Amino acid sequence: QVQLVESGGGLVQPGGSLRLSCAASGSIFSSYDMAWYRQPPGKQREWVASIFRRGLRDYADSAKGRFTISRDNTKNTVSLLLNMLKPEDTALYYCNSLPPKTDSWGQGTQVTVSS
Repeated sequence: QVQLVESGGGLVQPGGSLRLSCAASGSIFSSYDMAWYRQPPGKQREWVASIFRRGLRDYADSAKGRFTISRDNTKNTVSLLLNMLKPEDTALYYCNSLPPKTDSWGQGTQVTVSS
């Protein structure tokens, strides 16, 4: 089982940037494909980006060209760089494995994009 703690969210103006981080513990992090997910207000949680064990990346259409996912297997962390943020990016952001493990969801980190 992997325990996950997200951080780095905040309030940012449209067009701004944030870097989210996720610290993992409790299992062999490098053996997992990892992903970021988000849950906008009043909506279901959705997949945002994935990074596979060998480093390949994949992004939701809404994230392509603006977000960058990365991982550091030596530090057991996965990050998400958010650029050119839009109000519709406002959500609670989570990391988890791909596919997600039900018992590994953390508290998430809130990203609010507003002027």
